[in-house]
Amino acid sequence: MTSWVGRTAAEIAAAVREKRATPREVVAEHLDRIERLDARVGAFRVVRARAALAEADAVADRGDLAELPLAGVPVAVKDNLAVRGESNRVGSAATPATPAEEDHVTVARLRAAGAVIVGLTNVPELCVFGTTEGVHGTARNPWDLTRTAGGSSGGSAAAVAAGLVPIALGNDGMGSLRIPAANCGLVTIKPGHGVVPAGIGEGDWFGMSENGPMATTVEDARLMLTVLADTDALRPSEPAMRRVAVSLRSPLLGVTISSPYATAARDAGGVLIKAGHQVRRADPPYPLSLSTMSLTHWTAGTAVDAKDLDPRLLTRRTRVHAAIGRRFVNNVRTSDSREQLRRRMEPFFAEYDVLLTPALARRSPKSVAWHERGWLPNLLANTNYSPLTPPWNLAGWPAMAVPFGTLPSGAPTAVQLVGLPGSETLLLEIAGQLEQLHPWERTAPLAQGAGR
Repeated sequence: MTSWVGRTAAEIAAAVREKRATPREVVAEHLDRIERLDARVGAFRVVRARAALAEADAVADRGDLAELPLAGVPVAVKDNLAVRGESNRVGSAATPATPAEEDHVTVARLRAAGAVIVGLTNVPELCVFGTTEGVHGTARNPWDLTRTAGGSSGGSAAAVAAGLVPIALGNDGMGSLRIPAANCGLVTIKPGHGVVPAGIGEGDWFGMSENGPMATTVEDARLMLTVLADTDALRPSEPAMRRVAVSLRSPLLGVTISSPYATAARDAGGVLIKAGHQVRRADPPYPLSLSTMSLTHWTAGTAVDAKDLDPRLLTRRTRVHAAIGRRFVNNVRTSDSREQLRRRMEPFFAEYDVLLTPALARRSPKSVAWHERGWLPNLLANTNYSPLTPPWNLAGWPAMAVPFGTLPSGAPTAVQLVGLPGSETLLLEIAGQLEQLHPWERTAPLAQGAGR
C-alpha cells in the first residue's frame, strides 16, 4: 500500500485527481501520524479528526475534483485565522472560546482548492514572540526537541517538519513565518503587501502582517501561494542572470551572526555563482533607527490586539509588551518612518535584484516556559536570534526563508531572500535553484528516534 505521509502536496493532489488515492485515505494516514507523534512535537492546539474525514469525503464527491490544485491535501492552519466551527484562541486564555461562523478568506481559498483542514496549530500568546509556548501548548523543533520551533507560526512549522501535514498556513508580522521555517528546515515566503489577503488580528499590525505558506519544497510553496494570492497578484518571472547581494551584517547594532548561519549565506552565494548569477558582497543601508522602529511597531501592534482583552488573563510578558506599545500607537499610525525606510532601500535594490542574508543569527532558544518568564528575557532572546527578519515587514516587501546547511547538531540552518514589491516569483525562482543544486532533507527523523 502506498504511503502518503512524507509526500509533497503536489504529489498528493496529483494522485487524488487521478484517482490513485482518495482524500479519506490520505487524511486518515496523516491523522494517524498526528496521533502518534504530536504529543512530543506540540504542533496542534486542535485536531479536527472527525470533521477532517467528513470533509475529505466531501472533496472526493466534488464534481470538479480533477481540476483542484490541492485535491485532498491535509493542511494545518495557524490559530489566529478563523476556521468555521472552531474557536480562535491566538495562544491566549484571554480570548473567547466562541466557534467561528465563517472561514478566514485564506482558509476558504484553501478549501475551494480541495484542501482539508486537519487542525489549528499552536502559537505564542497573541502571536507576539519568536518562541511558541503557552496555556494551549508548546511547539518544539522536530529536528531537536530540546529547542523551540520558533514563532509565532511555530505550530504550523513543527507540523510540516514532522510530516504531520505536507503544508501549513501561517503569517508573518516581524518574521513569524521565516523564523520557525528557518528553525525547522522549511520553505516559506512572506509575500509583499497586498498579494495575499491579510485580515490578521486588529489591523494586521499596521499592515505589516502577511499570510503565507509553509512547505518542504519550493514547488509546494509556489503552489500554495498561488492558491492564496489574489488573482493576477503574482507577476511571472523568466529565468535569467540575476544580480545578488550577499550580506552577513545584522540590521540591529550589537547583534552578531553566528558562524553556521554566516557560512550558510556565504555558501548559498557560491551556489548561485555556479548557477550563473552575478553575486557580490554588499550590505543594505540599514538606518541606525531600525532597532527603535522595530520595537515601537512590534509593541504597538500588540497593544492594538490586546486592547479589548482582560489583562488579568494575559501572561506577564504580553501585558508588558502591550503596555509599552500603547504609548507608541498614535505615533506609529501617523509616522512616515516606513516610507522613509523604503526610500532608503530602493537605490540598493536598483543595483541588486535579490538580497541574500542568513535567515537567523543563531539557533533557536531552548524549549522552556518562556511565557512564564519576564518581558526583558523574552525581548533579548528574540532579538539576539532573529534580527534579520523585521526590516522587510516594515518595508512591506517580499522575503523568503530557504533551508541551507546544518548546525553541528544536525538541525537545519537557512538563508533569507529579499526582493522589491512584485518579486515573489523571482524569489521562488532563486529558491528553486538553491533547492536543485543544494537539496535538503525534507522531514525530521522523528519516527526513528528522538528527533536529533
